[in-house]
Amino acid sequence: MNGSVADVITGVSVSHANASIDEIERVAGDTEREIVRDLLAREGVEEAFALRTCNRAEAYVVTADAAAGRRALSEFAPEVRDGAVVDLDHEAAVRHLMRVASGLESLVLGEDQILGQFRTAFEEARAVGGIGPTLDEALTKALHVGERARAETAINEGVVSLGSAAVRLAERHLDLDEATALVVGAGEMGLLAARALDDAGVSRVLVANRTVPHAEHVARDVDCAASAIGLDALSAAAAEADLVVSATASPGYVLDDGTLSAAGETLLVDIAQPRDIDPAVETLAGVTVRDIDALESVTAETHDRRREAAERVEGMIDAEFDHLMERFKRNRADEAISAMYENAERTKQAELETALRKLEGQGELTDDQRETVNALADALVNKLLSAPTKSLRDAAAEDDWTTIRTAMQLFDPEFGGDPPDPPTGERPTEIPDDADVPQHVLDRLSDD
Repeated sequence: MNGSVADVITGVSVSHANASIDEIERVAGDTEREIVRDLLAREGVEEAFALRTCNRAEAYVVTADAAAGRRALSEFAPEVRDGAVVDLDHEAAVRHLMRVASGLESLVLGEDQILGQFRTAFEEARAVGGIGPTLDEALTKALHVGERARAETAINEGVVSLGSAAVRLAERHLDLDEATALVVGAGEMGLLAARALDDAGVSRVLVANRTVPHAEHVARDVDCAASAIGLDALSAAAAEADLVVSATASPGYVLDDGTLSAAGETLLVDIAQPRDIDPAVETLAGVTVRDIDALESVTAETHDRRREAAERVEGMIDAEFDHLMERFKRNRADEAISAMYENAERTKQAELETALRKLEGQGELTDDQRETVNALADALVNKLLSAPTKSLRDAAAEDDWTTIRTAMQLFDPEFGGDPPDPPTGERPTEIPDDADVPQHVLDRLSDD
């Protein structure tokens, strides 16, 4: 990873694994862009990324140290109980991003939809300046792993979305053959739900959406009888439907007791986040409501069937994670090493000019003699820096960032302020003007 030597990723996650749908809804921020903008405004945040889906809300920042990252994320989920919030340090955050993109963290194990949501969140963060070199590499790697997981394993076979899980759940309560189903929402989840209903054998699908042409697009995608309606026709459509699957992106309730007062015997499955269906409608006679939390039993069956594929994906993530961490640690060490060598090169050049002027004063030098002095200087720098180079790489491998940071402060004047002066106030490597040129150098020049 190519960020500054001090850059670390810190993350926080509120997901179905530990939180209820209500808790996920209470996480701060309305959109991914707004969350990223807010995080970038916080002290010390260099990069930021946010991911919001129907069953997770997550945020990541890049800062100079983990403490700054934790401070920046401290207000991400203030109204959520501690047990529902998972804090992620650098390595845990990188691994978690790979697991999310691979579908291992999804409610429906291996679902495909998360990849598109992940890409969209990536571009949303980039659009507001949230993506720099550190997050770019981590998120790109996560997407790569997610694509490999689906191409090389059977992780996404069977129930592959919340839409299809909702239909599987409905099949436990209803005979869907010849049933009429209402899909509310014409986004990706609505489209997947409509397809799953078509595969389940329903005789008719009604697709309701605020923008009717979008609903028409979904209706044309299925083989059974289908028609598109606006949200103003929801009440009449709900009265006709045996099953309602709601999956809009509305910030408020789309279906309430007024809309469903004439629904009669109807099963409603709410897969939206935030909720589309007012929980109070369960007091209506004949109305049964199920939400994302109720899909756990359906997704557990899928999880069991996909366990072998999931194990292969885990191995894939382990290998990709180790490779990325090795590169990240080496790059961190190499940045400090580069600063050390640049500092030594500046000192070497200054001292070379001084030495060559003194040698010229003792007689004109040939090109070969100049080359010999240059080679000697290069060899001395390389030999003197060989041991510290190894020490810095060992420090990176052992996560000893104090040593790396100290090296940067010593050798890079722009890193954390000017390097401290030595006790004498002089540059430690400077040769005094009245110093003699070493005799072995003069002997070598004479021999040449």
